[in-house]
Amino acid sequence: MPATFQHLNLQPNFGLPGQRFVRDFTPGDDFYEALIQTHQGLSDEQSQLVNARLVLLLANHIGDLRVLREALAAARQGVAA
Repeated sequence: MPATFQHLNLQPNFGLPGQRFVRDFTPGDDFYEALIQTHQGLSDEQSQLVNARLVLLLANHIGDLRVLREALAAARQGVAA
């Protein structure tokens, strides 16, 4: 990723306040497992709707348009049009 991302944290940043983990990736793995479970039993269309809702919920939580614009650019990077 180019150095132009000044506000977006691209380092692993998963965790629970006040909790320490033996391995830095454990909270990220826990999130990935929860994400997969969220999609279990859903059709492709339902999964796309859940993903869209999740993006909007998290964007609202972040709130900082600078961070959101950088996240959009980072997500789009390397994806052919």
